[in-house]
Amino acid sequence: MSNAWIDISVPLYEGMLYWPGDAPFERRKTLAIADGDACNLSEIRGSAHTGTHMDSPLHFIEGGTSIDAMPLDATIGRARVIEIQDPHLIRIEELKPYHPGPGERLIFKTANSRLWKIPEFQSDFVHIPPDTARYLAEAGIRTIGIDYLSVGHGEGGGAETHRILLKADIWIIEGLHLEQVTPGDYELVCLPLRIIGADGAPARAVLRRLP
Repeated sequence: MSNAWIDISVPLYEGMLYWPGDAPFERRKTLAIADGDACNLSEIRGSAHTGTHMDSPLHFIEGGTSIDAMPLDATIGRARVIEIQDPHLIRIEELKPYHPGPGERLIFKTANSRLWKIPEFQSDFVHIPPDTARYLAEAGIRTIGIDYLSVGHGEGGGAETHRILLKADIWIIEGLHLEQVTPGDYELVCLPLRIIGADGAPARAVLRRLP
């Protein structure tokens, strides 16, 4: 079995997919060696929730913890990749056989991973409804990852899903690319940018299969 790290992050580039209403990612060259400058230098702009990113409680809870205060062990350590078969929702009934427990880091591989091949935002993506969010909160889950831009749906229940998870101190990783990842146990490393007072931040996420 290979112990190589698997990059499950989405690359950042101009024209990439982004959540409707958010600021799109932009990178502008401000200096260029080819133009006679001493170095190459870029300016980047965009939403804090661009590509692979993390939500902090502050994203939906006034006065909540900001991303710079995230405990490192929330996203470094053992994680389970669970493949979801339902094409629409992550349902309680599908999760129960996995017996999710306190302190676990769960990464949900869904049909969403195929959506990264489509440049336009797709509103019909697999997500966590509020009742499943409550189930995960009651189970004491530590961290949740999903393979599209949000754990909750934008057209109904998405804000409630976020609030339930974040109030339960569940850290959220969104925008993962899991198409090449098989279900099972992994070592996870996912670190968001340490932006003081931010509601979220882009992140780099990698997995390594455990024996």
